[in-house]
Amino acid sequence: MDDTTTAAAAASAGTIHNNNRNKKKKKNQTPEAKFHSDLTLCSKNKDLHAAISLYESATSQRLNQSHFNTLLYLCSNSVTDPSLKPLALTYGFRIYDHMLSLHIKPNEAAITSAARLAAAKGDGDYAFGLVKSMEIAPRLRTYDPALMCFCENLEAEKAYEVEEHMGKVGVSLEEPELAALLRVSSETGNGERVYGYLHKLRNVVRSVGDSTTAKAIEDWFCGEKAREVGEVNWEVGRVEKAVEKNGGGWHGLGWIGKGDWAVKRANVDLAGRCGGCGEQLACVDIDDAETDRFAQSVAALALEREVKANFSEFQDWLEKHGDFEFIVDGANIGLYQQNFADGGFSVSQLDAVVKELYNWSGNKWPLVVLHNKRLWALLENPSQRKLVEEWMDNGILYTTPTGSNDDWYWMYAAVKVKSLLVTNDEMRDHIFELLGSSFFLKWKERHQVRYTFVKGNLKLQMPPPYSSVIQESKKGSWHVPVASNSSVCDESLRTWLCITRPSACKAFVEVPVNAETSENGHCISNLDSRSPCKSESVTRGNGLHNSTHSFQSSVDKAVSLTGKRKERSPSPFQPSHTPN
Repeated sequence: MDDTTTAAAAASAGTIHNNNRNKKKKKNQTPEAKFHSDLTLCSKNKDLHAAISLYESATSQRLNQSHFNTLLYLCSNSVTDPSLKPLALTYGFRIYDHMLSLHIKPNEAAITSAARLAAAKGDGDYAFGLVKSMEIAPRLRTYDPALMCFCENLEAEKAYEVEEHMGKVGVSLEEPELAALLRVSSETGNGERVYGYLHKLRNVVRSVGDSTTAKAIEDWFCGEKAREVGEVNWEVGRVEKAVEKNGGGWHGLGWIGKGDWAVKRANVDLAGRCGGCGEQLACVDIDDAETDRFAQSVAALALEREVKANFSEFQDWLEKHGDFEFIVDGANIGLYQQNFADGGFSVSQLDAVVKELYNWSGNKWPLVVLHNKRLWALLENPSQRKLVEEWMDNGILYTTPTGSNDDWYWMYAAVKVKSLLVTNDEMRDHIFELLGSSFFLKWKERHQVRYTFVKGNLKLQMPPPYSSVIQESKKGSWHVPVASNSSVCDESLRTWLCITRPSACKAFVEVPVNAETSENGHCISNLDSRSPCKSESVTRGNGLHNSTHSFQSSVDKAVSLTGKRKERSPSPFQPSHTPN
């Protein structure tokens, strides 16, 4: 017999032995072990009848918290089957009461199952009462039964109470919950709540589900109640200021105009122009408050990890000289595609980027952040020294000291002065993970400029000209991206809800500089003139204004970037730690 045959025979014998041992083990199971095994099988097979038969035959001594959880889970999952629902409700509540009578404290899973049973019975009050009585932290799924039950029954005030309770314990709403709250607010005619939930959706999702959320939004704007909401006599400057403060894409002041809404489905082209109404969509940035918090968090982490005096000196220097539209990660560009035999730090690549940014920004120099060890190496090379000295004379360079991580410096500078950051760094390193900010990805999308060199030719990829997120314009219109069942690679193919109000253009008045406005942005004066409906300028979150036909994305359109901030002094500057 050869080795292969011997091995096969041994394996077969081992399998038979194990099967026999398992059969023997099952035969010798204790009643408790057999009960547990059988109940697990019922759960796996979703067999409610068999599970109830087991429960009826079990003694109280044989039941523990795990068994009750399994039984409750089976009952709560069975209420969606009309043929099983009566049985599931009857035994579900009986099992839950039995657990309490044995002084077994229900955990979150048990309470969630009981709440689902109560909601299936139409008793949202009981479901919510279970949550409020919990001694442990509830989760989103624990609140869902009560919230959804109240929304389905159009008990709006009770639904709002659930939402308030969730906020107090730090449980965040997601799209299904927000869609339900939006729908109940719509159907009960609460326009202010609808407005609020649209903005909460804007913060939570990038695109909305078509069959639920999008339909709820369409139903509201097409309904009679939507015609009645809104105000006229808005002061246009107040609305524009709110849009800019919020990072673009929304003002949050309230419904603009009165009367009918026009709702249609449309596409948005690659430049951000809506095919339904012709309006230019914005590239949405984080708002001013988020930007300040972001800058503070970067600085706090940098001061913990860098020599405090060095980073503090950089902060002070940036306060005095920080009028830059572009911050450049010098090392990232100089080392791009240099992993070959004669590769090193490419001064020519960095120079190409500097000159291109200078031209694009209307003859304003960018700030290049570079570690001082790289600067010393460049100055020691006679063929590179002259160019580097020109950079220094033009105030282009800030060199970071020995032992520092220059990532902290260019990141802080880009956030603090609200400029664009030129780097291919994906910012996934541990230092960026420490930031832990939910708005970090939004900031990257708006502020990161990527680049490529193809056969020595530079191509800069600017941030996208618009963001695929829910947007509220200063004209009072809404644009809502709808999620696709398949991956949408070409954003111009994405479906949007285009929601406009013809009367919105008449809702604005212009006021003198000294005129007063109320807290909600309504105008106290009554002069008529300027309207945002006539404006062709798009306000960028980083303080840049770009006409809709002058901004370039990666689709090779001409670019013109003009900064709002005051011009920097033309005199050269040189950080004190930069070598002469």
